[in-house]
This record gives sequence, C-alpha cells and structure tokens, in this order.
Amino acid sequence: MVDRSAIGATDDGYTMEVERGKIREFARATQSANPDYLDAPAPVIPPTFLTTQQFWSTPGAGVFSKVRMDRKRLLHGGQEYVFHGPPPAAGTRLHVRTRVEDIYEKEGSRGGTMTFVISVTEFRDDEGRLVAEARSTAIETARPPVEGGAS
Repeated sequence: MVDRSAIGATDDGYTMEVERGKIREFARATQSANPDYLDAPAPVIPPTFLTTQQFWSTPGAGVFSKVRMDRKRLLHGGQEYVFHGPPPAAGTRLHVRTRVEDIYEKEGSRGGTMTFVISVTEFRDDEGRLVAEARSTAIETARPPVEGGAS
C-alpha cells in the first residue's frame, strides 16, 4: 500500500556524468540516425536520454522506497521532460535529485482504485543551475495482473 506521507520526500541525490559513448549507445538503441548524437565530438543528449539517470542511482535507495508501491501492480503512467536551456552535452556533470510531488487516487474503469504517484527529478549543473526536470507518473493498480491477461 502506498504511503501518502511520502509527499514531499526526496532522495539523497547523486551525480550523473553525461558521457559521449552513452549518448551514442542511447541514440542507436532508439534507432536515431541524427549525426548530432552519433558523430559530434561533444554531442548533446537526445531529450529522453535523462531516463538513463537511474543507472547512476543506488538501487533500492531512491525516493520510491519511501512511497512503498507494490511493484507487481506498477504501471508507468507517463514521462515529461522540461529543459531550461539547451540540452546537456557530453562532458557535463549533472546533480540529480528526485522528490515526490503528489499522491492521489482515482477509480479505474475496470473497477478498483488506482493510486497515482507524481515525482519530479531535477538535473542541476555544477553551479547549481536547473538544467532540466523530468516529471513522471507511476500508477499502482488495485489488483495485481492475472496470469493470461484476464481481469
């Protein structure tokens, strides 16, 4: 069961190094042929590259450990990125911190209550300037999925 007292909770934060090779790998994985991501000496990141920030965090130590969502009933409800200037380029160090912005419930169309958890991840440069934000919606369904897809 989701812990509503986690609204406002933050993680300890961590540092993410934006690496040229990782930008290239991400661009290839997303089937991009954009030379700005593949061939530039200091390529900028594709907008959704910030999703990879999870690889720099400590597993199990993030803010979602405070929310206590049941991963068997977890759905990804959406992702949004806002850049406050040009996208970061290779060689940039980003300081990452996530907070739980809101938790609310809504009745599902198939019966059962869905719990929505809205989180905001901030990406700041070495000078502390806000470079980008990622807003994510996670949904916990009322029941775990049933084998075979029947509800």
